[in-house]
Amino acid sequence: MSVSDSPVKGPDVSLYPYSPGEDAPLPKDGDRTARIVDDEEAQNLSRGLQERHTQMIAIAGAIGTGLFLGLGSSLQTGGPLGALLGYALVGLVVCAIQIALGEVSALMPVTGSFVRHVEILVDPALGFAIGWNVVYGCFMSVPSEIAAAVVLIQYWTDLNAAIWVTILIVISAVVALLFIRVYGELEFGFAILKILLIIGIILMGLVIDLGGVSGTPRLGFHYWKDPGPMVEYIASGSWGRFLGFWAVMTNAVYSFSGVESLTMAAAEMQNPRQNIPRACKRVFVRVTVFYFIAVLIVGMLVPSNDPRLGNESGTASQSPFVIAAADAGIKVVPSIINAVVLSSAWSSSNQSILAGTRTLYGLALKGHAPKLFLRTTKNGVPYMCALLQIAVSCLAYLTCSNGAYTVFNWLLDLTSAGVLFSWGTIALNHIRLIQAFKAQGVSPRELPWHNTWSIYSSFFALFMCVLILFTGGFTVFTTGNWSASSFISSYLDIPLVLVFYLGWKFFKKTKTVSLYEVPIQQALHEAREDVENVPVKKSKWSRLNILWG
Repeated sequence: MSVSDSPVKGPDVSLYPYSPGEDAPLPKDGDRTARIVDDEEAQNLSRGLQERHTQMIAIAGAIGTGLFLGLGSSLQTGGPLGALLGYALVGLVVCAIQIALGEVSALMPVTGSFVRHVEILVDPALGFAIGWNVVYGCFMSVPSEIAAAVVLIQYWTDLNAAIWVTILIVISAVVALLFIRVYGELEFGFAILKILLIIGIILMGLVIDLGGVSGTPRLGFHYWKDPGPMVEYIASGSWGRFLGFWAVMTNAVYSFSGVESLTMAAAEMQNPRQNIPRACKRVFVRVTVFYFIAVLIVGMLVPSNDPRLGNESGTASQSPFVIAAADAGIKVVPSIINAVVLSSAWSSSNQSILAGTRTLYGLALKGHAPKLFLRTTKNGVPYMCALLQIAVSCLAYLTCSNGAYTVFNWLLDLTSAGVLFSWGTIALNHIRLIQAFKAQGVSPRELPWHNTWSIYSSFFALFMCVLILFTGGFTVFTTGNWSASSFISSYLDIPLVLVFYLGWKFFKKTKTVSLYEVPIQQALHEAREDVENVPVKKSKWSRLNILWG
């Protein structure tokens, strides 16, 4: 391998072109701007997340209110079969996204994950646009989740909402500013609670369905026959049933959102090049199985035409599992589900803080945000990023005013398409990486983790993300269903990202990164030189551990 005599700058400026099959020049020692994993994050951030934290963080992020409370809406819209097919299709997209994220992140385990990857592999301007879109979405999600938590708490008490908002903001601030290991342990505990609840309600659902509760008949697949497996939505006939199935997509995407946050704090993980692929593989299987069984059971327990499915209280009373338990005379279930959903809301808030602060830190590393946000505590926490996030969290006090809360929800809805932008970016990054390997004559097998078929699954995921992004708000274009607020929440994020992208491109005169300029050799060099990059030792316990082993 030949090493250039002159230093080569990293992805913000072009590497010197070379012919396919020729090794890319490596930078001189000490040229920190050429490194993929920046010295700033390598030295100032603390690797406090272990393998079990990594895997359970992703599970905690993907299992939340969308599963516990949102299945009822999907069942009402698509019917038991329509909901099952909708979640299965989005589950395939999530599988492709997880594989793509794992392959790229194992090679480049950087803070900010796919936001940093896109500027290395596609265009710095796109990294700026997607990065600030993620930051905005995460920053707005924290007060939203706090507001949701307050609604859940008021299921038990009528105490002034401002008191609970204050308590939750203070607790979130403490977690955000403490050592990353504290966050990891909290999410580990939340994930265990969620998994135990899912297993419990699935078993409860099976007992109810099979007539195991005294005084309740055996249901079987009765509701698949009456009122039927699919629901006519907006239109009639087969077209109406298809629209019902397609309308489930948005709910399914929301339910799975959070899996992309797995690698946001990659620079704070122990042995990320080994643990990230392991987490991506295991998390997808566990989450998909949980969702698939849960959707199937719900369709067997509650008819799609049950009016209670339209309840939008935001508490456990709108859960189809609670509806089924109430019909079976099981009274303790609502409080249990409400308590775990409350932990889910707080968990989602913590994850948004982690993703938002680490993305902002990554933007500051590349000059896309003020250097002020690079300041860290002695424990390696980017405290300036956390303080800004905490300040924005005070928007949760708007819940105390109905009019202000409406405005707040409108602002939050602007980022409803953000998860599809994130997933599409992950797929695009992977496609570009594999194409760069081929253009430079390097075998993709050199990657720390690679699957030969993953390039095709990434194209499928990218296509589906774009399709759902543009058709997710289709109902507003049907006769009699026009809603300005629904149109804005579904589509305004698209021009916002375009404005960010074109504005930064014009201001900084950035260029699309050529496939020959992607710093593959530098990334492979760092992977080979990483002293942590060794296979994870398996214990006898890990073989029995079905959650994170």
